[in-house]
Amino acid sequence: MKKHFIKLLFFTLISIHIVDTQNLKALVPLYYFPDIKQLKQEALSIGQQAYQLLYFGQNKDSLNFAKLAVKINDQNEKLWIILAEAQIANKLYEEGLFSLNNAQKINSEIPEIYFAKSTIYLKQSKIKKARVSLQSGIKIMPDNFNAIFQLGNIYLMEKNYEKALKEFDKAIKIKKDFWQAINNKGLAYFELNNISLSLMSFKKAISIEENAEPLLALAACLRTQDINEAIFLAKKALEKEPNYVDHNYRKEQLWGEKLQKSTEKLFENTELKKSILLAKTKIN
Repeated sequence: MKKHFIKLLFFTLISIHIVDTQNLKALVPLYYFPDIKQLKQEALSIGQQAYQLLYFGQNKDSLNFAKLAVKINDQNEKLWIILAEAQIANKLYEEGLFSLNNAQKINSEIPEIYFAKSTIYLKQSKIKKARVSLQSGIKIMPDNFNAIFQLGNIYLMEKNYEKALKEFDKAIKIKKDFWQAINNKGLAYFELNNISLSLMSFKKAISIEENAEPLLALAACLRTQDINEAIFLAKKALEKEPNYVDHNYRKEQLWGEKLQKSTEKLFENTELKKSILLAKTKIN
């Protein structure tokens, strides 16, 4: 009797299991697994979100989204570049170089890779590497006037003023009203003791954009020729941008030693004391 009962119970359980299994087929939903193409598309969408977050200054969130995008698809050079930009924004320079190297392995014909590398090298004060990387990018995109201008700036840092002038001229040939390049020609000419061409450059830059930099630089040029005009221009420049009162700030703008000395001598004039003190309080 016991054996019969156990046997009956066994078949009852089996039948219940079969019935439940059949019912479960109707209850359990079918899961959808995206294919590789759809995953790649999703990675691009996340990458675009990362780029938008970076644009709005949300650097940490951008970095997280960019990392996720690359994790989903590590074979897309654009995603690696976005990740590198997010890393640069978060001052993770070595990580940024790693990402750019990965992008370069996938596609070595993207100029932005080399421009971004140059930016990192400049942050690390590796001037020669920055120049070489920038030159590589310009070979691929020879009409990028911003990159050409930056190459000219690197030559300024290296005190290679003749080469700097050539690069600025190339940039101006592409963009006629590029006042920053015209201004920086004035910086180079002054260090070469060509004051007349320096004056012309600063005046031309001001005619396009009345910016504080060419205003003060022109004032420094006119210090020994027309002190009254120099004082007027210096006051105007410091009102527009008080930071130019600071030696280190001017150095960051690539002002050379000779122009710096002329500016400091101009600032010794008693008529500028009030303007200088006011500018210093504003930057502090």
